Amino acid sequence: MQVAFYRHDLKPSDADKIAKVLATPILTSGAVGKSVEAQLSEFFSTKYAGLCNSWTNGALAALLAMDIGPGDEVIVPAMTFISSANIVEILGARPVFVDVAPDTLLISLEALRVAVTPATKAVIPVHLYGQMVDLRQVRAVLAGMGRADIKVIEDAAHCFEGRYDNYGPGKHSDVAIFSFYATKNIACGEGGAFVTDSEDLYVKLMQTRLHGMSAGAVDRYQKGSYRHWDMERLGTKANLPDLLAALLPDQIATIRGRLPVRQELAVRYENGFRDTPIRMALVRESAQSARHIFPIHVAPALRDECIAILNAAGIGVAVNFRSVPNTSYYRKKYGYNPGDFPVSYDWGEGEITLPLFPSMTREEQDYVIAVVRDKIAPMLGGNDKLR
Repeated sequence: MQVAFYRHDLKPSDADKIAKVLATPILTSGAVGKSVEAQLSEFFSTKYAGLCNSWTNGALAALLAMDIGPGDEVIVPAMTFISSANIVEILGARPVFVDVAPDTLLISLEALRVAVTPATKAVIPVHLYGQMVDLRQVRAVLAGMGRADIKVIEDAAHCFEGRYDNYGPGKHSDVAIFSFYATKNIACGEGGAFVTDSEDLYVKLMQTRLHGMSAGAVDRYQKGSYRHWDMERLGTKANLPDLLAALLPDQIATIRGRLPVRQELAVRYENGFRDTPIRMALVRESAQSARHIFPIHVAPALRDECIAILNAAGIGVAVNFRSVPNTSYYRKKYGYNPGDFPVSYDWGEGEITLPLFPSMTREEQDYVIAVVRDKIAPMLGGNDKLR
């Protein structure tokens, strides 16, 4: 049997939505995008929302809007995708890495306390694999240190529909940033969004996402006349065109209905591996995970062999992620070693992401579970699980 790592849910009929944009004079950010932004603001119960062409560029625009640059420090968990740190490095600021909790793989609050310095300007909690960090605790830690001024930027690339207790992304941070990359729970190939309750930050972000300009294309050309614009601050190119934004409304409207399917698939994996040495990340009772992807962990020395076994069986997999400070660039520049972030390093050396997507059939998942149980679990020896 062949089981793809991921199958998106977009259909040929979705091309009609793009065709409607093609029939208008605006292909870039226009009326469609503005409508989606209003939909996002309503979905997250935030005052403001904006679309961007990727999580990376949206987060870069956020840092620019916060005037973060050389001499500043931004705290980033070591277990995340490289872009969480790269956006800081690109601006000449320094990403200060911290380890993650061994059970959830989310940012360690103890490590966060230690990492704060007078140069700290922001922290980027990552909602890894779809599970939210408790932002109220992050805020409490910062306030307890007398540093309520530190900006909190949620990396919600995995966590569009996730919640913690009774709140979702954007409620206890300065800004939450999402990804609509091809494999995300909501996807348009490339894209992203941000939500915030800060009017000041929103105004600045709407400029920094488009070169720092005071007016986008749709605003410069109104009722047949041209409107002058100014560059009021330094920005990047991060806006999302209507051609891609047109794919988002229906997915946003139905995302809550698809979550139970993802949850059922994830629980079936957990039940299938619970009596094996396979390690799995803990999802806390207070969290409603978006279940973006399903990671497992095997002995690092066996990881590549396990991947080869799964691939030979026709199962697509990925690795999410390696410890960022132990990648070649950060290791060479800052001199990090595996012992600096041991939880992140060990997890990253043994992680394998299994297929999980709403259209995955029970037969496909049973096959994946059987291969892992029959061919991989016996290789692992003792029981060394995170949960």
